[in-house]
Amino acid sequence: MPVFLTIVLDGVGIGAQPDADRYGDEDSHTLGHVCAVAHPHLPHLANMGLGNIAPLAGVVAVTAPLGSYGKMQEVSAGKDSTTGHWELAGIKLMSPFPTFPDGFPDELIKPFLAATGYDEVLGNCAASGTAIIDEFGPAHEASGQPIVYTSADSVFQIAAHKDVIALDELYRICDIARDQICVGPFGVGRVIARPFVGTAGAYQRVSAERKDYSMLPPAPPLQSVLQEHGVLTISIGKVADLFGAIGFDVSYKTKSNAEGIQRTLQILAEADPDVPTFVWVNLVDFDQEYGHRNNPDGFARALEAFDAALPTLCAALPDNDSVLFITADHGNDPTTPGTDHSREYVPALCYQAGSEGVDLGLMATFADHAATVAAYFQAPYVGPGKSFKDKVAGL
Repeated sequence: MPVFLTIVLDGVGIGAQPDADRYGDEDSHTLGHVCAVAHPHLPHLANMGLGNIAPLAGVVAVTAPLGSYGKMQEVSAGKDSTTGHWELAGIKLMSPFPTFPDGFPDELIKPFLAATGYDEVLGNCAASGTAIIDEFGPAHEASGQPIVYTSADSVFQIAAHKDVIALDELYRICDIARDQICVGPFGVGRVIARPFVGTAGAYQRVSAERKDYSMLPPAPPLQSVLQEHGVLTISIGKVADLFGAIGFDVSYKTKSNAEGIQRTLQILAEADPDVPTFVWVNLVDFDQEYGHRNNPDGFARALEAFDAALPTLCAALPDNDSVLFITADHGNDPTTPGTDHSREYVPALCYQAGSEGVDLGLMATFADHAATVAAYFQAPYVGPGKSFKDKVAGL
C-alpha cells in the first residue's frame, strides 16, 4: 500500500501574498531574499522544480523538473503555524487567534495566578525565548515564580527551570492555562511549556520536553478523515501538537531538522506494505532557529542540509505509487526588520517516482493539500480546497 509523505518546511515562504500589506509584510519574500543574500546551493530542490515557481537567485528553472510545482495561497486569517497547518488540513479560520504584543492584561494574569497558586509572573512581555530566560532566569531561581511571555505568534508561554518548577508542575499549570484561562477573547492558538536547565549566563532550553497545548480544531481535520477511512496517520515534529494530537495514530517529537529527517527515513523503511499511510512532518529549524533570529546565513545552510537529504528521502519512498509533497505553513523572512512570521505564498512540490512534473500554478488555498491527500487515498472529503490529483499523471 502507498505512503503519502508531506514535509512542511516551517517558515519557508515564497513571496508576499496580495494581502500582505494588511500584516505589514508587503516586502517579505523568504526564499527570494535568503537566496539573494546567502546564496544557498540547492541543486536537488531546483531539479524538483523550486526555481520554476518563482525567480530565485542561484536556483535555476529546469525544463523537465522531477516534480510538479506551484504555490499555494493562505486564505485563513493569520500567519502562524497553527493557522497554516489547520488550513493544510482543510480548516479555514475566519478570525485570527489573538496576539498580545504588549504582554498579557491583568484580566488574564490574575485568574492564572489564582488558579495555579503562584504570587506573580516574571516577564509578561513579547520576547525571544532564549533572551527571556537569560533576563529573568536568576529572578526565577530566587523567587520560584514562573516566567510568562509571548511572541508575535498567538502563544502563552511558560518557562521554568527544572530544578525550580518540576516538569510535572510546569505541565500542570500549562494545562490550567489552556483549559481555564486562555479561552474566549484570550483563546491563544497555543500554550507552550518551556523547561530549561543550567546556570545564569548558560541556561539551555530542553526542547525535547517542550509541550504544546493547542486550541482544538473546530472541525475534523484531514488526518481524522483519513483515520476513519483506514489510513495510518503519523506525525513527526510539532504537527500533532498543533491539533491537540487529534487525528494521529502515532506521534514523534523531534529536536531538529536532522532528527526529523532521520525519523522520517526510519518510518519509510518500516512502512507496512499492507497499510496505507499518511506521514506529516514539520521541520522547524528554518523558523525557530533562523527566521525568528534574523539569520539568513543559518537559514541558507538549513536549506542546503534539506536539499542534500532530498534524494535519500525520494529513494526511501516505499514504492512508485508513494508521494512526497513539500510545502510550508507561512513565511519568516530573516532579512526584514522584526522577528515575526510573514504573510506569504508557500511552495508546493509534488514528487512521485516515474511521474512527469507539471505546472500546478497558483492554488487558491492551502486546503488544496487536504483535498489532494484525501483524493489520493480515496477518502471522503467535504472541506475546502480542490484536489490537483488529476493534473499529475499516476497520482
